[in-house]
Amino acid sequence: MARVAARLSTGGKQSTHPVDEVLPLPKLALYGFQHLLAFYAGAVIVPIIVGSALKLSPEQLVYLINADLFTCGIASIIQAWGIGRIGARLPLIQGVTFTAVSPMIAIGLGAGGGTAALLVIYGAVITAGIATFAFAWLPAKAFRTVMRLFPPVVTGTVITVLGIVLIPVGLNDAAGGLGSPDFGEPENFAYAGGTMLFILILMKIGKPFLSSIAILLGLVVGTGVAFLLGDAKFGDVGKSDWIGVTTPFHFGVPKFEWFPIVLMLIVMLITMVETTGDTYAVGDIVGKEVDSETVARALRADGAATALGGVLNSFPYVAFAENVGLVRMTKVKSRFVVVAAGVFMIVLGLLPKAAAIVAAVPHGVLGGAATVMFAMVALAGIQTLGKVDLKEEKNALIVGVSLAFALLPATVPVFFTKHMDADLSSLLNSGVTLGATAAIVLNLIFNGLAEDNAHDAPEAGAQALAEAEVDTAPGSDATAAEAPEVPAAVPAQAAASAAPAASAEKADDADPTPSPSAP
Repeated sequence: MARVAARLSTGGKQSTHPVDEVLPLPKLALYGFQHLLAFYAGAVIVPIIVGSALKLSPEQLVYLINADLFTCGIASIIQAWGIGRIGARLPLIQGVTFTAVSPMIAIGLGAGGGTAALLVIYGAVITAGIATFAFAWLPAKAFRTVMRLFPPVVTGTVITVLGIVLIPVGLNDAAGGLGSPDFGEPENFAYAGGTMLFILILMKIGKPFLSSIAILLGLVVGTGVAFLLGDAKFGDVGKSDWIGVTTPFHFGVPKFEWFPIVLMLIVMLITMVETTGDTYAVGDIVGKEVDSETVARALRADGAATALGGVLNSFPYVAFAENVGLVRMTKVKSRFVVVAAGVFMIVLGLLPKAAAIVAAVPHGVLGGAATVMFAMVALAGIQTLGKVDLKEEKNALIVGVSLAFALLPATVPVFFTKHMDADLSSLLNSGVTLGATAAIVLNLIFNGLAEDNAHDAPEAGAQALAEAEVDTAPGSDATAAEAPEVPAAVPAQAAASAAPAASAEKADDADPTPSPSAP
């Protein structure tokens, strides 16, 4: 194993792997599987929560999980590989958005629960997906005007909010999984702490290759230890079917009702902010220029995946912030790693036995790794905020007040459950919804509409990022765990006036059709 690791670690010129590099198959498999494991908990938790709330049977719940994984794989391949002018061609994993959980439960319970509720949800999901897809094809002037609502102070705040809101999810897993009989037991925290410590040690002292798969190794070693101690159970693997094929409209023909559709359209507005922020964040991490056309392609992939999710018995999709954190940690930038992860997702969606093996990872082990990942999501948001002049009081107020709004649902849940109409509560009882809305509104009040290219980093920042990549190449003193240097904080106006760094992708992705970003 050591010889294999050594051979792989010297297989390329740099451990960072440029975004358009196709890696050797062993590396693609390892890095793709690591993305899968980092994404898996977040992927399956939404169908589990929604299915449980709607009182679905165990068999129906398993079908939801398989359908979700299968569609996640297709959506991730579309986003990372790209089909024409659909997909950002960046290492972005597509997963079911957490923002939709409360609204979908509200819609489902209003429809009486069970599979009948799923039909109403799917009607809203399909409609919202088509609307999102259509929005991303708006004429250049209209699209650019809308995108000016999302300068770095907004997208950076939203990504930071996502990380902060997700950290409790990781901590709940570290405690044994919310609602489990052993929730809060010391052994769960022991597994979480041991897994986290193992990952941090690898990131600190490991060679670039070992550092890049630290999350994967942490999950494998943690699960192995739990199995030896009798706390990792693989009994469900034998009970699971070998094949589980997802078919369109498995639960019946969707129903289209106006209030669920309106609610889901609002959810998709929030997810567009998330995807926009994640696209800019991962562009900064991989050192690739992101313009309004790149964002439009990412949003088209979101819309197409969401509409497809409604057809294939799944839910709304968004670029997953968790895996943005993984890209930042490992500095493996190749988008084809995400394509490989998409293939693994499709396989898991077709093989319930394979999914059962991954599901056997104990909550404590998963929580230890997830907490590190979610913290890195918040850090990716802070890195985006590095483009903002936070010495300006108005920008500081936008960030600070938005974070305060984001913490309101978790801090004072009774305000939403006891003193608010159920429909309104289902919409507003979300830290991401409140934080993102506050950031957009406050930015409009204090700053107005941003410049068209407010996210462009100055050449000095791009040069600093390139130098940081050289410093972490194999043979250097730095490890792959060290973060690239954040571009110097500058006001959005200064960033907009600076010439952006040249993008290597422009020649490869040239399209004779005018893009929405064209003047």
